[in-house]
Amino acid sequence: MERKNTRVIKVADRLIGGHNPVTVQSMTNTVTKDIDGTIKQINRLEDAGCDIIRVAISDFEDAKAITEIKKKISIPMIADIQYDYKLALESIKYGIDGLRINPGNIGSLDRVKEIVKACKEKNLSI
Repeated sequence: MERKNTRVIKVADRLIGGHNPVTVQSMTNTVTKDIDGTIKQINRLEDAGCDIIRVAISDFEDAKAITEIKKKISIPMIADIQYDYKLALESIKYGIDGLRINPGNIGSLDRVKEIVKACKEKNLSI
């Protein structure tokens, strides 16, 4: 199979795109603030071959849980931000490895720019 030569991005220690190996990303269906349940599900997904995990960040408790979850997992974690740009900024503060946002749901261009600036400071992919 011939692969497209795409731009390479980095999520923690994983290189995605270009001619790097294909990575498998999945998303938890737990409430992220359920730290134990989220860790168990991430570890099962990693055992099944998942390379990167995405978690929903719906409130500030979810963002705060990032630090504890990351202590118990060994794959990079992406925060899937639900509407509030402040949740993206909090996720960055608590050590997330990357963000998934829908700029149209975040609000103004200034809010999107604030997220981009914070990600650039931490060298995080969006």
